[in-house]
Amino acid sequence: MNRLLNKTALVFGGGSIGGEINNGLATALTYAREGANVAIVDMNQDAVDGAVQRIIDDLTALGLQPAVLGIVGNVTDDAEVSAAVATTVQRFGRIDVLHNNVGIARMGGPIEQPIDEWNLMLNVNLTSVFLTCKHVLPHMVAQGSGSIINVGSVGGMRYIGYNYPSYSATKGAVTQFTQNLALEYAAQGIRANTIAPGYINTPMIYKQISGAYDTVEEMVAARDALSPTGRMGTSFDVANAALFLASDESRYVNGVCLPVDGGLVQSSAPPAHAR
Repeated sequence: MNRLLNKTALVFGGGSIGGEINNGLATALTYAREGANVAIVDMNQDAVDGAVQRIIDDLTALGLQPAVLGIVGNVTDDAEVSAAVATTVQRFGRIDVLHNNVGIARMGGPIEQPIDEWNLMLNVNLTSVFLTCKHVLPHMVAQGSGSIINVGSVGGMRYIGYNYPSYSATKGAVTQFTQNLALEYAAQGIRANTIAPGYINTPMIYKQISGAYDTVEEMVAARDALSPTGRMGTSFDVANAALFLASDESRYVNGVCLPVDGGLVQSSAPPAHAR
């Protein structure tokens, strides 16, 4: 423990209604367990409250005193992102880790997908990362250090069986955006890396992907079968990768895209259609 002691982590998309574990909350919880001050931003008050309470309960049970801040904000709104960053700095004095977890998926290709939905995907999955970096980077430059961790997807690296090219395009763009940041700011003590989850068993798949299957059980079985390991990963698999990239243990790791996918990217054959 204490791998992030005296550091502050700002997690966009870390909320969870009822404290249900998802990638964002698992990461915020892992950061907090390792000694970080954690600020969680989500657009839903109930999700913010649920995540904050889960962290407080978890750390208290471990005999630890959490330093956690919940902020309601829309990650696609420039003014609200700026306010969230300012609130975090006012409370904790600095931002050492910026973690961008926000992401949505919508099914359908160019024929089926309305232009409004395409623009929504761009705003939520890509423009949000631009905005958070826009407002956090000046603080990291001033302090001469920082770690930016953007959550992409294996779906942004290769076809993974789903008809969601807008998701793939935006997540692929996140990776390239991150690589540019890594090189532009490396000499100023700032690192930027991408995590690319593969098939992960998260609440999102039950809300945004299960409709592509006849039953939820069919979806779970299919996603397990598509993974080279024979099972999906968990949110804490993603969180532990983020912890490494946030900590000083990865101080010479910069500009990488780290798949957390059980080997899917290395598989020689492309996955079959998910349906």
